[in-house]
Amino acid sequence: MNTEDFRQYGHQLIDWMADYMNGLEQYPVKAQVKPKEIFDQIPGEAPEDGESMEKILKDFNEVIMPGITHWQSPDFYAYFPANTSPPSILAEMLMSTLGAQCMKWETSPAAAELEERVMNWLINAMGLPKHWEGVIQDTASTATLAAIVCARERASKYAVNKNGLYGLKTYRIYCSEETHSSIEKGVKIAGLGKENLVKIQVDEQLGLRADLLAEAIAKDITKGYIPLCVVVAAGTTGTTALDPLAEIAQICQKHSIWLHIDAAYAGTALLLPEFRWMIEGIELADSFVFNPHKWMFTNFDCTAYFVKDRSVLLNTFAILPEYLKTQTDGQVNNYCDWGIPLGRRFRALKLWFVIRYYGLKGLRKKLRKHIELAEWLENEIEQSTNFELLSERNLNLVCFRYHPESVEREERLNQLNEDLLHRLNATGKIYLSHTKIRGKYTLRMVIGQTNVEKRHVEAAWNLINTLIEQQ
Repeated sequence: MNTEDFRQYGHQLIDWMADYMNGLEQYPVKAQVKPKEIFDQIPGEAPEDGESMEKILKDFNEVIMPGITHWQSPDFYAYFPANTSPPSILAEMLMSTLGAQCMKWETSPAAAELEERVMNWLINAMGLPKHWEGVIQDTASTATLAAIVCARERASKYAVNKNGLYGLKTYRIYCSEETHSSIEKGVKIAGLGKENLVKIQVDEQLGLRADLLAEAIAKDITKGYIPLCVVVAAGTTGTTALDPLAEIAQICQKHSIWLHIDAAYAGTALLLPEFRWMIEGIELADSFVFNPHKWMFTNFDCTAYFVKDRSVLLNTFAILPEYLKTQTDGQVNNYCDWGIPLGRRFRALKLWFVIRYYGLKGLRKKLRKHIELAEWLENEIEQSTNFELLSERNLNLVCFRYHPESVEREERLNQLNEDLLHRLNATGKIYLSHTKIRGKYTLRMVIGQTNVEKRHVEAAWNLINTLIEQQ
């Protein structure tokens, strides 16, 4: 494709993208296709000859688009958002055009230095310890794996990297029953064995019970195990529940245990000074992660990972074959040494665009608006005779269920709510997901889309009430 054709199709696609953003509410939020419906429309063999962009774009619109779930729709309330925004999209286009592989300072000095500066911006803007340092990872799963591996290496004095786990005592990792599944995956990948992940019971607010954690650690020590790492949830996936960080930090300090804070979604709220209480005790932690690609309007993927002591990261992950040696080694940050992958995208660019375009004031305004909308929905549910809240609302996630007065059996209530969820999503008008809280089937409604307005939330609530009237 020559540059003139590229220019023509580029303008065409920009127009399509702008029209898409303007017309998002016209699409069914959740894709309404059946399994294999898209697959069966795609030829079984790749074309031998190149095809025209006209044909490719026609198939994109007619074959691919019907199978897309529209995560950027203001009527998307499922899971946690994977928000984007116009400045982030534009930066993503520049990233793709530059095509830079930003593994070391030498391979793109601007990428390394912008990442260092933007991470420092976030440290200051979120109230993180001033002496900490940050690096951009792809996802929180990768960052958490990095934390677990770093904990393993610090505890073994880097012997595992050299000799493997053979002959060492058993390491134990601790988290709450509500913690994200990526913790278990990280423990498995790190070679520690999922049987050595100790899940601690939670309290009434679904936060980890620090007293039971202390007991579990003491018990493991008497058995000859080595307590390695505690993962604190600053906002669980199911309900955004908060573990008692300050209490847990004291326990970890006593036993020299690595303390990792998983704030993948809720961490963005630290931009609001009134929510800094969520990380009281962080000065005693070792690492912290949150995802700007969830609630900070930055395209997936972009995870911010911060550490107290970068030397542990470097001692764990740095490797310097001859072909990677450069004259600037030791003078600059080579971020390929700060995590698992060697290759790195220029993710700092889109984060820089977003922060500069909205400014901290603009970002805070959006976050507060989402929280206010969640408060409105919470009040509506509290006043309803047909619905009930099932967990405390911390931010902008509301967990509730349909509970008609005539039904008390939990099995029947679970079935009613599962049926309601499927009926809601089948309308294409909104998209919700669920969790289970102490065995109760729970509807989750996350009000955090970039352009969600009160009218969208009101329409969703009206639809929910309309569907239960039709049962």
